[in-house]
Amino acid sequence: MKRVAIIDMGTNTFHLLLATTGDKKFTITHREKVPVKIGVGGINQGHLTPEGVERALRAMQSFKHTITKAGIDTVLAFGTSALRNANNGKEIAKKIEAETGIEVQIISGLEEADYIYRGIRAAINLGTEKCLIMDIGGGSVEFIIGNEQHKFWSRSFEIGGQRLLELFHRHDPITPQEVNELFSFFKQELQPLLDILKIHQPKILIGSSGTFDTLSDIYCLRNDLPVQETPETPFHIKAFNGIYEELLVKDRAARLQIQGMIEMRVDMIVVACCLIKFMLSSHDFTHIRVSSYSLKEGVLTSLLSK
Repeated sequence: MKRVAIIDMGTNTFHLLLATTGDKKFTITHREKVPVKIGVGGINQGHLTPEGVERALRAMQSFKHTITKAGIDTVLAFGTSALRNANNGKEIAKKIEAETGIEVQIISGLEEADYIYRGIRAAINLGTEKCLIMDIGGGSVEFIIGNEQHKFWSRSFEIGGQRLLELFHRHDPITPQEVNELFSFFKQELQPLLDILKIHQPKILIGSSGTFDTLSDIYCLRNDLPVQETPETPFHIKAFNGIYEELLVKDRAARLQIQGMIEMRVDMIVVACCLIKFMLSSHDFTHIRVSSYSLKEGVLTSLLSK
């Protein structure tokens, strides 16, 4: 048995996952997430702010303490969109290593998409039908078309929630004009995805990561279902529109009152749901499924396959 720590250094949230691996399976022993918001104020300028770097260092020092206490054998830390696109990203990774001893691998969007696909496959039996997997991060959004056997297509788009928030969500509640601007932006940026959807015709949309987790929690609480940290969590495509319409007309304080909403998601969820709405409007999906597994669990499955 090996004890492993995986750190996903996202644009909005840093995640720590501790697990034991052996006999071709893993057992997750600890999960932690910190709203580092490393991209705030700098994500669209390509330079991360000193304040964001300071929050990142504090989170990594805290993770290091937890890792040391748990007697971990292997530590793998991954920098994603914010670090790979910032002109000071490599410098920040070196600073983190110097201060914590944790080496940071800055991965490409395609590597990120591959880990996400592996993570989803560990959570959900995809079957033979093609699905569109969608992972909305703070810096980038990964789209993967695949089934249980194959990944047919994948691409990472630098249109994550923090970028959209700073570019388009200028009023609170968001205005109809801002929503229209968002949709025009999506239509332009996501044309390669829209073209490939016509070829593969997936009917199931699988969402992973923060926004989808929160949508599932809201759905469960409204339908008297238990909120559980299972690999796949409940959601229904028909429930999305009601939640979306509600988010459009509420300001931050009112959004925070929604049962199932957490402060970590309250700012970014409006623009993220506009992206989901755009996808549902642009292609004929019949189901939405939600995976609580993503990049971290994908790294674990790839370790097992080695």
